[in-house]
Amino acid sequence: MNFTKYTNELLKESYYKGKHKSGLEVIVIPKDQMTLYATFATRYGSMDNTFKTGSDSEYITVPDGIAHFLEHKLFESDDGTDTFSRFTALGASANAYTSNEVTSYLFSATENYYESLEVLLDFVTHPYFSKENVDKEMGIIEQELRMYEDNPYRWMYQELLRGLYQKNTVNIPVGGTVESIHEITPEILYDCYNTFYNLNNMVLIVCGNVSLDGVEAVMDKALKESCGIAIEKKIADEPRAVAREYTEKKFPVALPVFNIGLKETDIGGDGRAFIKREFEHMIIAELIFGKTSQFYNTLYSEGLINQKFGTAYYSSASWGFFIASGESRDPISVRDRIKEEIELWRAGKKEISSDDFERAKRVLYSASVQAWNSTSDIAEGFLDYYLAGADMLDLPEVLSGIGIEDIKKRLEVSYDTSLVSMTVAKPEDKEGE
Repeated sequence: MNFTKYTNELLKESYYKGKHKSGLEVIVIPKDQMTLYATFATRYGSMDNTFKTGSDSEYITVPDGIAHFLEHKLFESDDGTDTFSRFTALGASANAYTSNEVTSYLFSATENYYESLEVLLDFVTHPYFSKENVDKEMGIIEQELRMYEDNPYRWMYQELLRGLYQKNTVNIPVGGTVESIHEITPEILYDCYNTFYNLNNMVLIVCGNVSLDGVEAVMDKALKESCGIAIEKKIADEPRAVAREYTEKKFPVALPVFNIGLKETDIGGDGRAFIKREFEHMIIAELIFGKTSQFYNTLYSEGLINQKFGTAYYSSASWGFFIASGESRDPISVRDRIKEEIELWRAGKKEISSDDFERAKRVLYSASVQAWNSTSDIAEGFLDYYLAGADMLDLPEVLSGIGIEDIKKRLEVSYDTSLVSMTVAKPEDKEGE
C-alpha cells in the first residue's frame, strides 16, 4: 500500500493518505501524543433518503432515519457481544454519531491502539439485523425522538432547517420521525448498509502516535476487498426563497429562546472555495455581531440580548446558513435589528475597520493553529473538511489571502435579508393567565 505525504511547512504539520486494497481510503495523521483518536466514517447521513446504484434502473426512496437507525444497530453483534465492552476491556472509549451527510464510528485510547482499531473496523463491517432486534431498537429510538421533541434547542434547530429549506433534504430530522422509523425492516437496513457501507464509500482517519505499517497491518487483518459501487443520490433543486419566515412553540423556558437563520445561496466550488467562504462568514460574524461589536453592545445595553447571544456559520458542499441564537424578551425586535444592521453594512453605510478586520483574522488564524493540538480536534476537523472536498492544511493560506473587498463581496452575495427564517421557543403560559 502506497501512502502520499502532504505537508504544510508553516504549520509544521503533515498527514499521509493512501488507498487500502480493500477499497478503503485511509488518512494517518502522526502526532506524538498519548491519546490516539480514530474515526471510521461513511458518506451517508439523514439527507440520503433517495438514491440508486449502478445496478438500479430507478431511484429507491427509504424511510427517514435509516442512517441513524443503522448507527445504533451496528453496535449489536450476532453472538450478543457488547461492542462497548470490547473497547472498555482495551482501555478505550467508543462512540458514534449520525449527521445530515455522514455517519461516523470512533474511539479514543491511551493504550492498545492497534487492538482498538481492529475492534473498530471489525464491528462496523459485520452487521447483524433481525426482526427481533430491529423491533426492539424501534422502541429505544422512539423514546429518543420523543425526548428530542421536548428539547427546545433541538426543536428550534430542526424547525429552522425546515424554515430555511423547501426541498433540500438537509431539512430531514437526523433520527427521522416516530412514524418513519416504524417502516424500517431488516431488509431495508441491509439494502442501505450494502450500498453506503461499501468500503469505497468510506474513510478511516487515525490521529496519534502510530506507524503507517501498524495501521496497514490492522487493515489487512480486519478488512476484505470490496467491489466498487456507483452511488447516485437524488438531490432536488432548492428554490432561492425560504420555506417559511417564522415558527414558534411553547416550552418550559424562562425567557423566549430564538434561532435566526439566513440562507446561503452561493454554494459550490472546490475545497479552497469552501474554506474561503466559511472564513468570510466567520469574519463577518465577528466584525458585525461579535461581543466587541457596536451592535452587540447596543442591544446588550438595551436589554434585548444577554451573554448567551452568539453566531455561527454551518455549511457543506450543498447547503449553508448563517445563524444567530440566544435569549430575549423580544426576539422579533432582535431579528429586525439584525436585518437592519446587515443592510447598513451591505449598503456601505458602515465601513470595515482595517484594525478590526486584521484582529478578526488573527483570532481565526490562532484557532486554526490550535486545532492541531488535540488528536480528537484534528481527526474530526479533518473529516469535516475532507467530506467537503477540502484540506485542513490549507486553512492558514486561504485565510491569509482574504481581504476587506472579499468581505464586502460576501455581504453583497450571501446576506440577502429576505432569506431569513426564525424559530422561537416561547415560555409556557403561567397558571391563571
